[in-house]
Amino acid sequence: MSDSTSTAPPGGLSAKQRRTFLVGSVLVALLALGGIASVDMSDNLVYFWEPRELYAAGDDAYGAQIRLGGLVKEGTLNWDEGAQELKMVVTDGQADVTVHATGAPPQMLREGIGVVVEGTMTREGVFKTDRLMVKHSNEYRAPQEGVATKELYKTVEGLE
Repeated sequence: MSDSTSTAPPGGLSAKQRRTFLVGSVLVALLALGGIASVDMSDNLVYFWEPRELYAAGDDAYGAQIRLGGLVKEGTLNWDEGAQELKMVVTDGQADVTVHATGAPPQMLREGIGVVVEGTMTREGVFKTDRLMVKHSNEYRAPQEGVATKELYKTVEGLE
């Protein structure tokens, strides 16, 4: 004999129970996807210190692997092709850091452009790096009619 006080249909859940289960399952799935996405995105973000933050870190900064970001200070870019060494000053407008980089610099590097360098700060006050990245816009603009190609190269190479 069946129990006449039961509200669930035979062999299953009531409509209200199915709806509650479905909503709960969707919420759990969304939370799981959100957690995975946030962890994945945080791994791909590039955080960097500005020069004033580097100096504020004090002794913790020396010898640690650090990403330093800022602008190449006007008049400080010095490339020694024979030694394959680049010397420049990176600034955030409040503090300056002398940077020595090894290897060929990116073609877009010029004074006044944003850079991120990965390396270590020495006790002598020089940031040594072998990885230099130029910050730039991802926007592509086609050359305007009548602009000579050599003039375009000057804007990319930073030539005057």
